[in-house]
Amino acid sequence: MLLGERSDRLYKSMPAKKNESYYAQIFEAADHIRKNLAVRKINKAELSVLLGSGLGDFADTLQARRSIPFSSIPYFPSPSVAGHSGRLVFGETEGVPICCLQGRVHYYENHDVRAVTFPVRVLGALGIKRLIVTNAAGGLNSNWKAGDLMLIRDHVSFFMPNPLLGLNLDIFGPRFPDMSECYSKTLRQLALECARRMRLKLRQGVYAGVSGPSYETPAEVRMLKKMGADAVGMSTVPEVIVARHMGMECLGISIIANLAAGISGTPLSHREVLETAQRIQPKLTKFLSSLFHAVSRLSRRQ
Repeated sequence: MLLGERSDRLYKSMPAKKNESYYAQIFEAADHIRKNLAVRKINKAELSVLLGSGLGDFADTLQARRSIPFSSIPYFPSPSVAGHSGRLVFGETEGVPICCLQGRVHYYENHDVRAVTFPVRVLGALGIKRLIVTNAAGGLNSNWKAGDLMLIRDHVSFFMPNPLLGLNLDIFGPRFPDMSECYSKTLRQLALECARRMRLKLRQGVYAGVSGPSYETPAEVRMLKKMGADAVGMSTVPEVIVARHMGMECLGISIIANLAAGISGTPLSHREVLETAQRIQPKLTKFLSSLFHAVSRLSRRQ
């Protein structure tokens, strides 16, 4: 697998092909980030986190941070939904360099899946090896409550085009990538160990990805439960598929923002999602900091 500066050199030596314009956009965006952040350690960052709805505060806790808005990065899509500030933030937590995506765009914002996953492609071009993806999701388990954290064990995709459709991006990954371990067992074990040390209740489950933007009907919720899903949301699946195509290790964390239709008994709203995310921010920030240090120690041992 060739990522970062090595994949950039390989791209520049390739003959012209139909995917060339998309490759060019990815590497132009990566070069822009390197030049405009002007941070030497960006080439040493192996960890990145994608912060979902209302969960962007973690990025503001980083030391020596530098940021640029998505709108200033060539070809980067910009979010239009409340709770997604749309900034790329580079910084450190106790010496560990981290690249954060503070917000994301969604398929339901009328972006195609290549645009939705473009930021992850650029992270790969920057040399990121491990990606932690967070989201706000609806709980499908009546025993759960708003504010619970769920470690994603696996996912099921509904109503969303696969982001690998079309010509394969050969320098990033194979035509038919294996998805038997979308969410790294090693990273999940580290997350569980961190949660135990913090005495933090960390649930585990399967995430169902849907297109949105309407919330699910009670009948759809019953169907998802029967198919083995524990939480449902409108993101994450496309980004993880692309990250795995590029050889990144992934970890997924869902904030159970509310209980899904037919379980909660109250009308669902995005405001409720943001309020729950805001309430859980301090706990999530502390957990992510602990997790990043554990992952950094793992990297040094390897």
